[in-house]
Amino acid sequence: MSSCAYSGPMTRGVGLHLDPGQDPPTDSGESPDHEQLGAAFLAHRGELLGFAKRSLGDDSLAEEAVQETFVRALRARPGFDPKLGAMRTWLFAIERRIIVDLARARSAHPAQELDPDVPSAADQMEAALRSWTVEEALRRLGPEHRLVVLEIYYRGRPGRDLARELGVPEGTVRSRLYYALRALRVTLDEMGWAE
Repeated sequence: MSSCAYSGPMTRGVGLHLDPGQDPPTDSGESPDHEQLGAAFLAHRGELLGFAKRSLGDDSLAEEAVQETFVRALRARPGFDPKLGAMRTWLFAIERRIIVDLARARSAHPAQELDPDVPSAADQMEAALRSWTVEEALRRLGPEHRLVVLEIYYRGRPGRDLARELGVPEGTVRSRLYYALRALRVTLDEMGWAE
């Protein structure tokens, strides 16, 4: 595995030109999709690498996971639908599968016994991915619905108190919560949420 610069064929394939002295490729077949993926690589590479390092506990495997994430993203780019989720979420979903594969391959020959009380890297990764997915789904709710979900479910506030604070009947708060949870379920289903 080479250094973190990724200036090889993969970066040229996604439209990245990290070497300032390098001329852009003459092939005019690069689409804006490649440029978007290249921009996503630059924007999220650090996060993806950090997540892979924490999950795998191995710098070289983490580098491999990030590189493979972008190779697979490049191949699967036509299937990405921005209406269903952010590119960041999509990239983390790809990386999650790669990390699970790498962890399974490594666990076929375990180096040491793991403490059963410590959550596994796969469990931590799954929890982080779920958090990001729910966060993205919450962003898609309207402000009134998002407020009710956040206050009642995440902050544990009683609906009665929230209704008083907002100056609306308690039934309105319950109604907003009902429709917010319904919309949240639809959005999560569209994003590929699996329980």
